[in-house]
Amino acid sequence: MTIARRASAVIAAGGAFGLLAGVALGVLWWRLAPRVPLVVRPGESYPQGYQPDGYLGADVSFAILAMIAGVAVTIGLLAMRREHLISVLIASLLAGGLGSVAMWFVGGRLGSVDIEGLSATTTADVVVDAPLHVSMPAVLLLWPLTAAGLVTVMAFGDWWTQVRAGRRGQSAP
Repeated sequence: MTIARRASAVIAAGGAFGLLAGVALGVLWWRLAPRVPLVVRPGESYPQGYQPDGYLGADVSFAILAMIAGVAVTIGLLAMRREHLISVLIASLLAGGLGSVAMWFVGGRLGSVDIEGLSATTTADVVVDAPLHVSMPAVLLLWPLTAAGLVTVMAFGDWWTQVRAGRRGQSAP
């Protein structure tokens, strides 16, 4: 019963850490991500010039923050319960899923602009920063994938240590 209790504590901690880290990283993503200037005219809006690097920069900054969070949160969870890697894997995947969605939601809401409302009320050309969004939805999976990869490396390291210790214990005939 105590193993199940400890495992559920790690899973609950993973969800809480992921959600809190996701909110904080959403604010950081909003501050760090480059913006694309958007020209708003009465009835229409379009990017000012051809600037795919601005959209790519927002995705890359999201991806870097997500991967750093995946490593940091998973190391914290490993420190909590290293001897039970399945609960750490579940907790880190939960943290990654919740954290990525929270990061995307907070960063997107902080960087949002009501383009339709501005377009309907303006009488002249106005240049504003485009709303912050993720252009490549696959970057939302980087946090959980990073966490799963780190847990896999730790499990392989534990297995390799046991194999090497077993070989040392055997004597040659």
